[in-house]
Amino acid sequence: MIFPLVPANKLYGTSPVPSPPASIMSETRTDHAFLGQLQQHKAILYKVANAYCNRREDRGDLIQEIVVELWQSWPRFDPAGRFSAWMQRIAVNVAISFYRGESRRIRDALPLEEFGMDLAAADRVLDAEGDDLRALHQLIARLDEVNRALILLYLEGYSQDEMATMVGLSASNVATRINRIKQKLQRDYAAAEESP
Repeated sequence: MIFPLVPANKLYGTSPVPSPPASIMSETRTDHAFLGQLQQHKAILYKVANAYCNRREDRGDLIQEIVVELWQSWPRFDPAGRFSAWMQRIAVNVAISFYRGESRRIRDALPLEEFGMDLAAADRVLDAEGDDLRALHQLIARLDEVNRALILLYLEGYSQDEMATMVGLSASNVATRINRIKQKLQRDYAAAEESP
């Protein structure tokens, strides 16, 4: 059986987006623009968190880290570019650092509740997945952090050049890796189907 690769929105779903805490934001037009973009592209946060974290608490911590990094980087966002690509790049980079343990720190000044984060929604997305989607999610979770980032970007529909820029590889390296990842996922899925 050929392993089905599905779009990211089918794999991860969507739920309410966290907002940066009021303690770090003043209500300005720029803040509203940021919050609007964050709301529009909220699925990226959940997709990345679900891909890099198995535990609910870790997903919440990672989403919090991503939102804070997005807010801190907001002044450097180039409006001529796509917000979703910029957000994806930051989210993946934060997730890789988080996964490696380089940025695991508790932000006492920024309690998760202030984000309005619905971690139960991320759990419901995982629970509502079909068996094939759940299997795909589990297989992706076993990939190393760079390959995981690449396949998630691929499923999101980014070009090889965009993926290369986001993860710091050449476009040809990205193409080779994507093909190998797809073959590995297909082999692993077939092996899982054959075992009882």
